[in-house]
Amino acid sequence: MSEQNDVCYTFEGALEMAISMEHDGFRHYLDALRIVKSKAARQILKEAALDELAHKFELEKALVDGHVTDGALDKPLPTMNLDSVLAKKELKPDSDAREALAYAIHLENGAILFYKKMAGACAGAPMGKLMDRLVADESRHLQQLEDLYEEHFMTEN
Repeated sequence: MSEQNDVCYTFEGALEMAISMEHDGFRHYLDALRIVKSKAARQILKEAALDELAHKFELEKALVDGHVTDGALDKPLPTMNLDSVLAKKELKPDSDAREALAYAIHLENGAILFYKKMAGACAGAPMGKLMDRLVADESRHLQQLEDLYEEHFMTEN
């Protein structure tokens, strides 16, 4: 993700960038699935990979159709920003569900930052709305992962 993100792309160009981002996310999850042995960690990574595929398919369909269908979210959902307190590390064969969730949280946060940067470059342009929607979609994924992390690994005082 270089300085090329400081420009606003055409509809097709923006969708191609987003498709590439989703593809890269899917590949990261797939690579992680090939490494970890824990059943719980594998399930987390599998669901995250399938989310990336679904999102990529939606973007590819928009590329074919020539327009993006209205999404369920207009604005990003609030998140706990767990990426700032969870260590970012590569997964190993003995990584557990907690480490898999932390890994996924960092990947989703990276996607949000990518789309926010593109949205900023396209502010006021038609593609700005598309990028804002992608930020909202990714924030939903991130919130789901953070909720799962909170439910299983954060204790109440």
